[in-house]
Amino acid sequence: MKRLLTILLIAFIAFSCKSKQISDNSISEAIAEGNFTCAEQMIRTKIATEELTPGEIWDLEAKIETMRRTRGEFTEDDTTVMAYIKGIIPDVTQEQITRWESTGALECMTIDGARKYFWGAARNLFRIDREAKAAWDKVKGIHPDDLDIFKAGHIPPVIAQTQKGQIEHLSKPQKMRITYSITVKPNEVPEGEMIRVWMPYPRENKRSGNIKLLSTTDSNYIIAPDSYPHKSIYMEAPAIKDSAIRFGYQLELETRDHWFNFGPEDVKPYNTESELYKKYTAERNTHVIFTPLLKQITDSIIAGETNPYNKALRIFDFIAENIPWASAREYTTFENIPEYVLKNRHGDCGQVSLTFIAMARYAGIPAKWQSGFVAHPGMGGMHDWCEIYFEGIGWVPVDVSFGRVPNEMDNVAHFYLGGIDAYRYYVNEDYSGNFFPAKTHLRSETVDFQRGEVEWKAENLYFGRWRWKINVEYL
Repeated sequence: MKRLLTILLIAFIAFSCKSKQISDNSISEAIAEGNFTCAEQMIRTKIATEELTPGEIWDLEAKIETMRRTRGEFTEDDTTVMAYIKGIIPDVTQEQITRWESTGALECMTIDGARKYFWGAARNLFRIDREAKAAWDKVKGIHPDDLDIFKAGHIPPVIAQTQKGQIEHLSKPQKMRITYSITVKPNEVPEGEMIRVWMPYPRENKRSGNIKLLSTTDSNYIIAPDSYPHKSIYMEAPAIKDSAIRFGYQLELETRDHWFNFGPEDVKPYNTESELYKKYTAERNTHVIFTPLLKQITDSIIAGETNPYNKALRIFDFIAENIPWASAREYTTFENIPEYVLKNRHGDCGQVSLTFIAMARYAGIPAKWQSGFVAHPGMGGMHDWCEIYFEGIGWVPVDVSFGRVPNEMDNVAHFYLGGIDAYRYYVNEDYSGNFFPAKTHLRSETVDFQRGEVEWKAENLYFGRWRWKINVEYL
């Protein structure tokens, strides 16, 4: 019976599609309602029957790809999700489930009439909802957080090393060796066709530098100029039948703890006519948008405050206190990430960084994106943070997802508002930028660049068709 109803629903959707006028609005409405099959039919009909520019075709095909990626993120049915939840809360009620879905704590959507859950929804529930988290802690126990342990041990000595009156402090360099590779799976690309690969590559600044490239799998590589927002090393090689194709490099570099010792009294008024101020306090499609919700929340946070540092502090604390970390679906599947974060009250490092940037800009504080990798003892991986600008101080790092340091001293507790640790290196100076050499096809990750990008002349190779690996050794 359930299968019959599904077939009838799909047939109804298909009929409805044919009866609709194919306009951009009707396509957007179908996507928003989760009628992906209908939307794709309309898009393909529009491309086949109308005179469109290459740019318009690109945008429409990108919508199809985004729907495909969204389907790949929402893979769980209610049976699987309920089994996981009942493992922690055996007597869970439908009322609880409905409430969690309505608040976004249990992430789901209806796609072509079928209720589907985000692959990480069940585990995220116990990170996001306080009632659910309490139940989890009761069953699983409360364990020390590795990141909090690191912060509590590492940060106080960094601050203690800062000389009296010193505004900017850089620690002694920490040397690391990085081995990075991308391996394309066999037969993903026809034999003889050229595979094009962009791998993330460290960017030099005060806290990350002295980069020495030791080896590469291909001597004919291209390192992107610093002027490009995504720092990459590019390689290409022909596909070989039944063989995996590996690209990689090894290098050494030095990193430093970087902390700015200042307070609200040290911040000067902005030159609001400067190009820097105008650029980095402006909105930017698609994720840095001053929506009514973002304005309302930011206004309530900074109400009555005029000092830029104190504004930033209030926004930092709001996110740290109210937006718990949760695993996130691919950024390509979001129209507006900060809006999603503020509505659903959870996000990963990149999502909360974009939220901080948007809120800071609206509050009149210049802010920009940064991202790369972290490699703290016992943990590591891709990571995102940002920088904000204070007149009289300069650009300072902010890692809002790391939040407060467990310490009663305020300068230690708020180290990550104006400081960053040495156990990381950065790759990206901005988000959604261009590559060098240029990509031909839609990116796998349209916001960030960390794992890499792979394509051949006919198509982009999305995640799953290749694997990436990083190894970091501290020397």
